[in-house]
Formats: sequence, structure tokens, C-alpha cells
Amino acid sequence: MDDYRRIADRIAADIASGRLAPGRRLPPQRAFARRHGIAASTAGRVYGELVRRGLVVGEVGRGTFVRAAPPTAGGRALTEADTAAPVNLELNYPATPGQQELLAPALEALRRPDVLAQALRPAPATGTAPAREAAAALLAAPGWHPAPGQVLFAGNARQAIAAALACLVRPGGRLGVEELTYPLVKEIAARLGIRLVPLPCDSEGPRPDALAEAHRRAPLSALYLQPALHNPTSVTTTGERCRQLAGVVRDLGLPVVEDRIWSFLHPGSTPLAIHAPHLVHVVDGLSKRVAPGLTVGFLVVPPERVAAVAAALRSGGWGAGRFALEAAVRWIADGTVERLVAARRADAARRQRLVAERLAEFAVRSDPHAYYAWWELPAPWRADTFAAAAAAHGIAVTPGPAFAVDPSRTPDAVRLGLASAPEADLARALGTLAGLARGGPGRGAG
Repeated sequence: MDDYRRIADRIAADIASGRLAPGRRLPPQRAFARRHGIAASTAGRVYGELVRRGLVVGEVGRGTFVRAAPPTAGGRALTEADTAAPVNLELNYPATPGQQELLAPALEALRRPDVLAQALRPAPATGTAPAREAAAALLAAPGWHPAPGQVLFAGNARQAIAAALACLVRPGGRLGVEELTYPLVKEIAARLGIRLVPLPCDSEGPRPDALAEAHRRAPLSALYLQPALHNPTSVTTTGERCRQLAGVVRDLGLPVVEDRIWSFLHPGSTPLAIHAPHLVHVVDGLSKRVAPGLTVGFLVVPPERVAAVAAALRSGGWGAGRFALEAAVRWIADGTVERLVAARRADAARRQRLVAERLAEFAVRSDPHAYYAWWELPAPWRADTFAAAAAAHGIAVTPGPAFAVDPSRTPDAVRLGLASAPEADLARALGTLAGLARGGPGRGAG
């Protein structure tokens, strides 16, 4: 249904004509729905569309306001056709030239009737012996070599996170996370009835004293951490900080979910699991290494936790498909994954150089290995306003509040996902965003 877009067009026309002046507060969505005789959900879509076009901005706890100097196209209000987002810096799925050709041979082998018959059988959470061997070898890092018997499989890394949290934290329990965290973890926690506790961080990662203090105030059930190329800030926790965190975790007997989904880009990163092997549950996957459409999630768990986490995977319906497992084993064994990882690392480094060139004058936190950058916006920009202005120029970025655990402490920053857009489009988009930032709200790209 396009009804919500037609309503958004009418509101956009009122803004363009001046009937709705800059700074004017729109009514609450429920009141808007009653006034227009539409469902509350439709009103939410109208407001979301107006935000996407850069015409209004939502402010937590205050409401939705008409932007100053709303963008126009040739003197008229922007419509859906004007504001399609051809450069999406929200999505972050790497794709490098030639990957289809690399992946095809393993899939061809699965076409053999005898092999296909085996691949179409259901797979348990423990996968198969070849899959466990292949995954253990793939995930090994300096100083950390998981045993194949510790490896479990999910449909993807997100499902692996959900299974680990469902197993470790009861509804109403407290989960410690970095103060900026993966938005999907916020969604999973909400669905499972888990309370997130933000842990202050510094340039080395989560602060051990803050972890101990948070647990002292009210016991935590577990931690979810991203020590390698933290999303969104790109911080990699130092080896010394990992040892310090592990010491606190051991003293408290606190289980940890360690998300290493991006660690393949930074092979020198230190797994927290080295220092607390009986408490850390490592999550990883193939989607970033290989392709988002045919993937497998990995869970490496302490030996005594294998049965419980496998049960959580089964009860949640989060197990991996046998076909995907069979393909993954072949891609790992024939060196395809290794070649793709090498291409990803080179690609990420090139894209980071574009960020360094195009945004050199701004406060951008990143890492040469990462596929994203955290841009602390210059005043007076706010995150939602900048995201709306970027959308009006056909560029989608993720506003910082999406990652904030404490809604009262939302950063005026945006995350730039660098992996999905073609390199030339990324370069142009970064230039446009730099112009927006220089010009300030209401002045457009310079």
C-alpha cells in the first residue's frame, strides 16, 4: 500500500509552501492518526518517510519537528522519486570482484545426486564431524585453537548470538554490553526480556573497573562484547586490556558472549577466550567472509556448555541448514574462504584510504582494517538531522543513537558502512557528506 506515501506527499507540500513552518512540532503519531483517519502504524510510516526525505527530525522525548530550510528539488517538495537512496552506507555486506567464480565449484560438486542427497538431510546443532573440524581450523587465532567438539552451528551469526543469550540470561536478567553496541543485540534483548547495562569504554575498549562496578551495583548475568573491530567505533581491545577484563570475569564467574564476526579483517586481534576459556562463548560466521545469502553461524562454547547451548539452538529453530554446512566445508577446505578473506582485507584498506582522504578534516574514528567508520559530527549537526539531510541527497547512513544503550546519552555521530557500495559511489558519497558537514544544517552540500 502506498497510502502513507501520498499522505507524506501532502505534508511535504505543506512544508514546502510554508504552511508548516520550520521548527513547527508535528502532533504525536496517535493524534495524527486520529486526525487523518488512519492506523497508528500507518502514521508511523508517514513520519518515517518524512524523516527519510529530510523534511522533519525526531528528537527523543520531545517529538517530531519540521527541519529548518527543508531540501527541495527545483523549488518543489521532495517526493519519493527524488529521494531514493542509491548509495547505502547502512548496509555492510562485503562483495569483491570474482567471488562468484570462486564460490561456484563447491556448489557444482553439490549437484551430484549422491552428494546432494546427503546435503539435503537435516543437520543437528553439532553439525557434522567434517564441519566441526573445518570450523575449528577456520576460527583459530594466535594462542587460541578451539577443539572441534566445542563448535556448534547456527543459521547465521545473529542466530548464534540469540541462542547464546537465551541460554545464559533469564528474562529480567542483566546483560553487560559496551555503551555503544550492535543494534541487533538491542532487539534480541528486548525480545528475550533482557535488560542491557551499558559499560563505559575508553580507547582500549570496556573499562574493567566499570564492569566490576556495574556488577557490584546489581549482579550481571552475562556480558556481550566485541573486542575485535568493535561495531561501530572500530576499536580493537588491546591484549593487556583483554587480560584485565578476563581477570574480572574470572573473579565474578561471569559468562561472556564474544562477538568476533569482523575479526577476520584483523588477524592480530586477541580473543578474550584465550584468557577465560571456561566462561567465553565465541560467536562468528561466514556472511562477512563469504556472502550474506548462503551462510553459517559458529558458536565455540566451553566443553561443559555444549549440551545446553545446543538445546537452545534446537528450541529456537536456529540451527544451520545441512546444505550450507556442506558448502562451507568445501569452501574452507579448497582455500576459497582464505582467498576471499585476503580480498576483503585489501578492499577494506582501500576504502579506509578513501575515508582518510575525503573526511580528513573531521573527527572520524576508524581502523585501517575495518569496513566502517564512526564520524563524530561537527556542531551544530545532530545525528538524526544529519542522517535526514544525507537521505535527501540519496545517501543512507546510520545515526549514532541506533547504537546507544542509554537513550539519555545519544552521540551526535553517524556510522558509515563502507562495504556494500561500489567504490566509485562510495568516493562520491563521502565527498557529498563532507560538503554537507561543512555547510551546516539547512545549507546543503558545499
